[in-house]
Amino acid sequence: MNTAANIMELDHVSVRYKSRRSFFRHTYFTALDEVSFSIIKGETLGIVGTNGCGKSTLLRVLANIYGIDAGQVNWYCRQVSLLTLALGFDPELSGRDNAILSGMLLGARKADVLDKIDEIIEFSELKDFIYKPIKTYSTGMRARLGFSVAVTMQSELLLIDEVMSVGDGKFKRKAEAAMVNKISSDQTVVLVSHSLPQLSKVCDRVLWLNEGKVIMIGAVDEVLQEYECFLEKR
Repeated sequence: MNTAANIMELDHVSVRYKSRRSFFRHTYFTALDEVSFSIIKGETLGIVGTNGCGKSTLLRVLANIYGIDAGQVNWYCRQVSLLTLALGFDPELSGRDNAILSGMLLGARKADVLDKIDEIIEFSELKDFIYKPIKTYSTGMRARLGFSVAVTMQSELLLIDEVMSVGDGKFKRKAEAAMVNKISSDQTVVLVSHSLPQLSKVCDRVLWLNEGKVIMIGAVDEVLQEYECFLEKR
């Protein structure tokens, strides 16, 4: 049952993929295995885990992009936005046009994106590149544009998949400062990152995911300390 503090709840959620066919039957890979936790309204929840542990799958479940095979997800918000490097840009369109489309994909009306477009361009620091096709952009430039759209537009729940880890040091610091401002404005954020110092700076809680299972969720310092010990022993 929802309390006023929760914006989303997962109860024993599992996701399986068909991996290959062995003789007369398919074998399955379990990406998420009975995952249960709640997201508290206004918090920034960090997610850590090694590659392939299920982090990106979890974000797509939270965004209602992927279906689940077992369990239950309860959403108590209307607008959930996912920012990821895998979020499709049209390579033939300019950065400006892609920013408008991305804002609309994040749930905003076109008129609202147009009202914010100058702010988005200024934050991205792309200057004249904003009018060039996305196919001419580096990975870092695409990440800066995507993050600039997401941080400028409003959403009840913002899901960020690794984007803050891309770009030069100056932009990373700027992105972190923008996230701090989001936090202070009661924005609810779920942030996947391999940068533990970054998570330590901006998160209220951290969830550690391993092989599709929740190993630990709680205070930032406690979870990150246990996770670092795990990494050292691998």
